Amino acid sequence: MATSEAYKQLGEAAWSWVLDQVREDEGPWLPETVSGDGQDVTPAKDRDSLYSGIAGLAPVLTELAQHRELTERERALADGIVTRLSAEAEGRVEPSLYDGLAGDGTALRLLAPGTESVALRRLHELTTSDGWRTTLEFEPDSDAPLNDIIMGSAGIVMTAVWAGGEFADAMATTGCEALLRTADRTEAGLDWGIAASTQWRAPNYSHGTAGVAAALAVAGAALDRDDFVEAAVEGARHVLSVGVLDDGGFVVPHTIPPSKREVEPLTYTWCHGPAGTSHLFSALSHAGITQVAGFQVDELRRRCLTSLLTSGIPERLRPGFWDNDGRCCGTAGVGDVLLDAAQDYAGTDWAETLLRGARTMGDALVERAIQDGSGACWRFVEYRNDEPLLSPGTAWMQGASGIAAYLLRLGRFIETGPKALAVDRPDQWWAVPDEVRLTARAV
Repeated sequence: MATSEAYKQLGEAAWSWVLDQVREDEGPWLPETVSGDGQDVTPAKDRDSLYSGIAGLAPVLTELAQHRELTERERALADGIVTRLSAEAEGRVEPSLYDGLAGDGTALRLLAPGTESVALRRLHELTTSDGWRTTLEFEPDSDAPLNDIIMGSAGIVMTAVWAGGEFADAMATTGCEALLRTADRTEAGLDWGIAASTQWRAPNYSHGTAGVAAALAVAGAALDRDDFVEAAVEGARHVLSVGVLDDGGFVVPHTIPPSKREVEPLTYTWCHGPAGTSHLFSALSHAGITQVAGFQVDELRRRCLTSLLTSGIPERLRPGFWDNDGRCCGTAGVGDVLLDAAQDYAGTDWAETLLRGARTMGDALVERAIQDGSGACWRFVEYRNDEPLLSPGTAWMQGASGIAAYLLRLGRFIETGPKALAVDRPDQWWAVPDEVRLTARAV
């Protein structure tokens, strides 16, 4: 295994590469990918987003600040992000966590606590009884509120609970009540599609029932709403009913029915696999739930993590099996979940097992890094393309920014131990102990 210093040095190299891609036009912006063909690029429509824009640089800068003082250039970038997001929030209409105002609020709270109020106030203004209307083109001719973490009410509810403030309770309450109205009753419990009209299901964390149920659990705990917590339990029952509990693990299909998307039937990622879905069970535990459908909640979280550790990742066992090293869909996202759990299970043999798994993810990133004088980046694979190697990505969820933050955190964890502060975020803060949460320390 690589040393903590090697992980940190590679994280710094990746950040250096990202920093060199930052451009300036009415504030900082970042090309989503860097092709190397010399073609001019312009800011994307989602230039400010947490998923692929400058808001996604906030958690990296916050992680860097746990290691060393930020440079003058980095401080100027952080100030530029705060200025840009604060100004744009007043007229912003997209509400979501990964593409809109909730993501803006996340970045602002990390970089300049207190400034997030402008984004949260705007989110509150946009609230309807059905949740928040999206500008994203998910389903044709529809701006109806969505349910999921990435684009919909679940992510906004999580952000409201995490950020707090004068509008938090009202937004979390309205969002959860809207989610209850869009739930589908199944034989086992409750189920949610991305939208109320969506016929197929992506039942794991980013776009499905696992994520919605996690939002209901943490909001129910914060608001003392037993109905929200019970709905979360019913969501977990449904997730269990469509999953596989073989060999001491737990894995839920990527898409139901599988014919709706040409993907691996089972994946192991944050977005569509047990990495993210493990957060459902830590959220239930946070809400005081100990059992679901005859299983101990802690056992179900451990089963998710066992599936990660025994799946064969991060090896690329066959085309399409593990072609991504980012946070959303790949290696860095799995590693970060393992570190969260290692901190939560600190002092146990299980924690050491989880840390070894996290280092295995880090070693794969070391092996696959493309390094030159400009820093380090990664090229993911789309095996269905004639040219399967994709251009290097810059962003938080699908590129070097998110990978850099993971490598830096991994190196710091190894050196400091499980009491190392974690740069917590709206969609995972309950998965680590309160005493290691950076934002909890800042209150």
